[in-house]
Amino acid sequence: MVRILASRGLTDPVNVPGDDRGLAYGDGLFETILVRRGRPELVRAHGRRMLEGAARLRIPLEQTDLDQALSQGQALVRQAEGQDRLVLKLLLTRGSGGRGYRPPDYPEPRLLVSVHTAPPLPSGDGVGASISAVPLTVNPLLAGLKSLNRLEQVLASESIPDTCYEALMKGDRGDLREGTRTALIYRWQGGWWTPPRNQVAVNSVMVGHIESWLARKGEVLKEGYLTPEQCHQQDFGGLLLLNSVIGAVPVRSLEGRRLPMGERLATIVDLARNVEEFR
Repeated sequence: MVRILASRGLTDPVNVPGDDRGLAYGDGLFETILVRRGRPELVRAHGRRMLEGAARLRIPLEQTDLDQALSQGQALVRQAEGQDRLVLKLLLTRGSGGRGYRPPDYPEPRLLVSVHTAPPLPSGDGVGASISAVPLTVNPLLAGLKSLNRLEQVLASESIPDTCYEALMKGDRGDLREGTRTALIYRWQGGWWTPPRNQVAVNSVMVGHIESWLARKGEVLKEGYLTPEQCHQQDFGGLLLLNSVIGAVPVRSLEGRRLPMGERLATIVDLARNVEEFR
C-alpha cells in the first residue's frame, strides 16, 4: 500500500517520520513536472520514468498510485491559481522499516506530492557554464534513475561561479557527461548527439521528447562522448542544456570561452518550450 501525502509546498509541510528510508538513506525517487497555465507537461513520460525506476529499486508502485497522486497534485495546482509556471513534485520513498540498510520484506512506500513556484527561466541568449572538479560516478545498477541520492550534484553545485548558470560534470573518460541539474544535447559534424544514456545519472525526459520530435523529422539523435576539447573544434555546432522545467537553453560560453550558437539550436529551444503536441 502506497501512502500519498499532499502539500502545498514549503509553507505547508507534511509529517514524515525520522525513520523514513528516503530521509535516512536516500532510498527513493523523485520527479519534477512543469505545470504551465494549469496543465502539467510530459506527464506520461515522468510517470513512466518513476514506475520504471521503482521497479528497478523494487519499491512497489502502481499506475493507479501515480494517478491518485497526480489527481491530488492537480487540486493543489488549482489552489495556486494566478501563477503561470509551477513545479509539481512527486517524491517516492520506500517508507519506514527494515534492519539498517536492508529494506523490509513488505515495504509501505510514501509518495509525497507538492507544488512550488517554478524557478525563473535562464536567458534565451544563452548561458555560461563551468566544468566541475567533482567527477560524476555512475553505478551501472543505478544509471538513469532520478534517485534521492544527489550528493555529487550538491557538491558540484556549490562551486558554480556567479557568472555561470550550470556546472558540467565529467565522466570516467574525462568527457562532459551531464550538468548538475541538466542533460546535454550537442551538435557535431552536422548531426545531433547526446552522451550515452546508459552512463548518465538521470535519463532525461526532455531529451526523450526532443528525440521523438527529431525522429518525426527523419533525424537521429546519436550517442557519443563529448570532450571539452571537442567543443572548440570546427565541426562542433553548439551545446544545449535541457531539463523538463527550463526546457532547453544554449551554452554561450564554457569556462569563459565562446561556443557557437547556430539557428539549429534555436529550433530545439523552441521545441522544448512548447511540448503540448507530445503530451
